[in-house]
Amino acid sequence: MYKGNNAHFSFLDCRTYRKLCPKNNMKFYQVLGVGMYVGLFTSCASFNDSVSLISESSVPVQVSKQFSFTEGPSADSKGNVYFTDQPNNAIYKWTWKDNLVQLFSKNTGRANGTFFDKEGNLITCSDENGELWKFNVHDGSHVVVMKNIEGKRPNGPNDLWIDSNNGIYFTDPLYERNYWKDFKQEIPTRHLYYRNTNGNITTFDSFVQPNGIVGSNKQGKLYVSDLYAEKTFVYDIVGEGKLSNKRVFCEMGSDGMTLDEKGNLYLTNKGVTVFNPEGKKILHIPINEDWTGNVTFAGRDFKTLFITASKSIYTLKMNVAGEKR
Repeated sequence: MYKGNNAHFSFLDCRTYRKLCPKNNMKFYQVLGVGMYVGLFTSCASFNDSVSLISESSVPVQVSKQFSFTEGPSADSKGNVYFTDQPNNAIYKWTWKDNLVQLFSKNTGRANGTFFDKEGNLITCSDENGELWKFNVHDGSHVVVMKNIEGKRPNGPNDLWIDSNNGIYFTDPLYERNYWKDFKQEIPTRHLYYRNTNGNITTFDSFVQPNGIVGSNKQGKLYVSDLYAEKTFVYDIVGEGKLSNKRVFCEMGSDGMTLDEKGNLYLTNKGVTVFNPEGKKILHIPINEDWTGNVTFAGRDFKTLFITASKSIYTLKMNVAGEKR
């Protein structure tokens, strides 16, 4: 990471300095905020892909730092974001018009990952008792939609994605929490699952520690991170709750993930890292926090990258929108 007093290359200025770029590799640097220099790493080959993603002069802006650990951001149809603070058993709502955060619920089953279904209900991975919950966002009420897998308690549903059939793909790692009461592991392995609208559950591959997940109805693909194996895999979606051709997408694990309209995949851990549809790293967006948990697109035109990171939430103006469902 480069530091200096006033000298810096802006991201767009790098066009001017192409002649400085070796054939296969270079580093670009951009100032992101007062006194903080952040490196944006890319390559000459991927320069055109990455340079257009972030809005010119845009930097990550800290919206709030009042939380214990933020996670699970999902945007509703209006571009407002619901996100979780799992240690405090809370879900909050951020509204883009006024850039304000308000409490949505303090009874969430220790919600972690979230996603909206086709009816506008907020589905959560509520791991206190290994469940999936469905929230009515108008009145805050909820029902439990999944509490066991073949009669056994899940390890702790972590993250989810809902397909065009309203079926739920979810990951079930094991992060044993100090607030779990009388927990006894009933499923010895850690899997990817699919729950259809009838409540039937399909079990897919086991992983070391499955975590972040996102899919694309447009591409017909499902991305699943194995955080401890430091890999993200991709499947082809070949039918309702049917997957094939599992393969490594990139050599990086991720806590959360999202897709933009160009098919680029955004992964999180130490900041946000962007891969193009071929699995090539094209951009890294450092965030000044210990850990970056998750990310989604939001705002009026869904061109705001909403980032949950440790005790904070951030926004970043983009030139690309999130992929439409």
